[in-house]
Amino acid sequence: MTKASSTIKPEEAAHFGALAEDWWDPKGSSAMLHRLNPVRLAYIRDAIDLHFHCDSSLLKPLSGRKALDVGCGAGLLCEPLARLGAHVTGLDAAPENIAVAKAHAEPQRLDIDYRNEAVEDFGGKNFDLVTSLEVIEHVDDPQGFVQGLADALADDGLMIVSTPNRTALSKLLLVDLAEGMGQIPRGTHHHDQFITPDELEKLLGNVGLAVTDTTGLSYSPSKGFTLSDNLSLNYLMTVVRA
Repeated sequence: MTKASSTIKPEEAAHFGALAEDWWDPKGSSAMLHRLNPVRLAYIRDAIDLHFHCDSSLLKPLSGRKALDVGCGAGLLCEPLARLGAHVTGLDAAPENIAVAKAHAEPQRLDIDYRNEAVEDFGGKNFDLVTSLEVIEHVDDPQGFVQGLADALADDGLMIVSTPNRTALSKLLLVDLAEGMGQIPRGTHHHDQFITPDELEKLLGNVGLAVTDTTGLSYSPSKGFTLSDNLSLNYLMTVVRA
């Protein structure tokens, strides 16, 4: 299996680590993630209810279950997962992110184990839920990274991944406009590293995983981010063992 040292890009870890102190500011450099997060959480909650046969009215559908968020940043997803009842582990390549995540979660007494560790060194932990949102486009070896995700997933577990699609629209909106206008820090995205849904499904299939749903994330100035049948900007995938 590919080692962690060839999967994490040091320059990517440094880029996001430099943004760590600002991560929880909804008007700061991660403002786009704050606007995107509620839409992603709604998708994840629906997938959890469907996969684990939970009533949508349950406040803690992940009670007694283990969740792993890979590329967790400062914990924007880990904290909601903990509030849904999960015992959460968050992994990130940037130690600065882990420090901020711990500091933010501690006064809330959330059950989150944050680690500055690569998923390839963390496999075989049998997590009921594995998530990795907007991460795979930043790694050096996508296939090795996906293998690490698969190794961490329980046999009957649920995986959610998301990433920008490699299209003309994603280049225009995410790179040329969002970064050019300062809505996203420059250097966050590299369009040639974006992955199409077909490519990602193949990577997942190579390690014994199957995609059960692919839903687009669209954006409009009037509505903001919404779930959509249009995959051309960004998309979420629900994944299970084949």
